Amino acid sequence: MSERTQIRRLPERSVDDMATIDAILDEGFVCHAGYITEGRPVVIPTLYTRHGRRILLHGSNSMGLTRAVRSGSPLCVAVTLVDGIVVARSAFNSSANYRSVVVHGQGRLLQGAKKREALDLIIDQLIPGRLADVRESTDAEIGQTSVIELDLDEVSAKVRTGDPEDDPDDMSLEVWAGVVPFSLVAGDPVPAEGLSPDIDAPEYLRRFRR
Repeated sequence: MSERTQIRRLPERSVDDMATIDAILDEGFVCHAGYITEGRPVVIPTLYTRHGRRILLHGSNSMGLTRAVRSGSPLCVAVTLVDGIVVARSAFNSSANYRSVVVHGQGRLLQGAKKREALDLIIDQLIPGRLADVRESTDAEIGQTSVIELDLDEVSAKVRTGDPEDDPDDMSLEVWAGVVPFSLVAGDPVPAEGLSPDIDAPEYLRRFRR
């Protein structure tokens, strides 16, 4: 653990087990990436995937994140999964159940065959089975796209589960308390306008789950 990844507030919720960290990253697919540009902080959402001891961020060559990495800006990437709203007997103790990962490091722009391989990984991990169906990307399309590689060397995780942590004096209040569970559920595939009615949604989309 480095100075940047040490959890100081509610350290009992910190997680350093890499299997748990990997599971959080694998369940998510949108991260928020922070960087410095022109002396000011910027945070943007983008798609990502994990591969081994690194994450791969998807972007374009013209986006600010890509330019920041090219100029040497450090990165801070956060992934958060919300599992429920914690409804306490007091406003102060109301909270959320969550699983979160924060990664610090220096991003690297992938080039050539490594970039193409990384883009294939992003597609196939976002929608398993899709890569075999889609048209292969052209060199021009690959050239417009960027992939940023960030090692999972400086990483921290924090998890909250369970009931509200109400004050002892509040336990007798006649106020409902508990948890409203949250989950991300994929719906039935909706065909694009103009798609031939003879083309059915593939099985991997009909059973798609994160």
